[in-house]
Amino acid sequence: QVHVVESGGGSVETGGSLTLSCAVSGYVYSWFSMAWFRQAPGKEREGVAAIDRGAIVTYADSVKGRFTISRGNAKNTLYLQMNSLLPEDTAMYYCAAVDRAYLRRPLMSYAYTTWGQGTQVTVSS
Repeated sequence: QVHVVESGGGSVETGGSLTLSCAVSGYVYSWFSMAWFRQAPGKEREGVAAIDRGAIVTYADSVKGRFTISRGNAKNTLYLQMNSLLPEDTAMYYCAAVDRAYLRRPLMSYAYTTWGQGTQVTVSS
């Protein structure tokens, strides 16, 4: 069984940066697809960034050019580098994984089977 645990959240001012990490444990296939999602109070969970087996990445329009998703060298860590943060980036951020190499719609939450508990990101103006 696969488990994911997020870390790295915190509070920053507008324009600041944070790097989120997701530690993956359990029986992990090297071809897992993984992603970051976020959910703000009163809003639906939205896909932020995803990466598949071939390291093809997908970003939500709202974060393109500001966020970067990447895998660690050992393939058991996922990162989300967030730059130029805005107050609208404030949300609980979740790491997600699925044992599929490629996804047709990688930013849709229904595509993923394993979820972490989340890490809070707060951006003040």
